[in-house]
Amino acid sequence: MSQMIKITLRKSVIGRPEKHRRVVRAMGLRKLNRSVVVKDSAVIQGMIKKVSHLLEVEEHGNEA
Repeated sequence: MSQMIKITLRKSVIGRPEKHRRVVRAMGLRKLNRSVVVKDSAVIQGMIKKVSHLLEVEEHGNEA
């Protein structure tokens, strides 16, 4: 079973560089204070590292 993580957009992308906006969109986050649950992978970890100042990340447990 894969580890899942919950990512929440806590700060706005307004005024942020276009690359940061694209990363947030690619993770599936569209609106402020919305969350997505995704599989933990190296790709996702890289995205989180790039825009960590905008996000809140928490473990979500195992996939059911």
